[in-house]
Amino acid sequence: MLELFSFAVPSTAKEIIFNSAAFASQAKRAVKQYKKIRHRNLRIRIPIIESMRKNLNAEIRKPEILENYYQVIIQEGIEGTSIGKIAKRMNIHPSLIIHYFKTKENMTVELVDLLIEKYEAPEFLQFDHIKDVKQRFNALMDTIFSFEWSRTVDPGVHFGFYYLSFRNPKIQKRFKKMIKRFRDYLIGELDQFKKEGIIKVKDTQMAADMIVTLMEGLEFHAHFLTEGQPFEHFAHAAKKLAVTILRGENKNA
Repeated sequence: MLELFSFAVPSTAKEIIFNSAAFASQAKRAVKQYKKIRHRNLRIRIPIIESMRKNLNAEIRKPEILENYYQVIIQEGIEGTSIGKIAKRMNIHPSLIIHYFKTKENMTVELVDLLIEKYEAPEFLQFDHIKDVKQRFNALMDTIFSFEWSRTVDPGVHFGFYYLSFRNPKIQKRFKKMIKRFRDYLIGELDQFKKEGIIKVKDTQMAADMIVTLMEGLEFHAHFLTEGQPFEHFAHAAKKLAVTILRGENKNA
């Protein structure tokens, strides 16, 4: 830029006038060039900023829409839920939901990811502060057979999506991933308890499968077989059975 305005020292008045005119002409061209470059950069930057703004809006609105979808399913059931009802609950236009998800099926598949977050409930599985291994084992078993853990996902929604998993390969794939991740977490914990001599089970993977099956069956029992007993009544019996098998107190384990 500086080179545009470099001149030799003039020796006559004519040269001064000539150089002044040249300076003004070059300055005008430089200003035009600067404006052109600035305009071009703005044209590049504005779509980028707009895209970032849209992505930020999506990151905020999509989880909010999915949470409201989840709540409508609890109230209306999967078969009674519609984009219109979700929009009405949120006091927004249905077209905004379509804008973010395109179809109800896409929204349903993405809701499974939200259910996975609720199902895994990391806030319940914080046991690092427990130094005594036996106490850690007891805390884990108390947690996963508790009413609070069982209701991290509403059972109606959970079993509704379990049904959908037989018809939708995408949902089935996510459900398998969800269950398997928790099963694998249990295997890691059981391996550590076995190493410390807290449990004596031979096959920790089979033991983890058994725990998941018992745990998932608690809601089935509560819905169909409870006969007026509180959830905790059968949950305590199921936990006691699992602990007995894990500690090798059952000869068939």
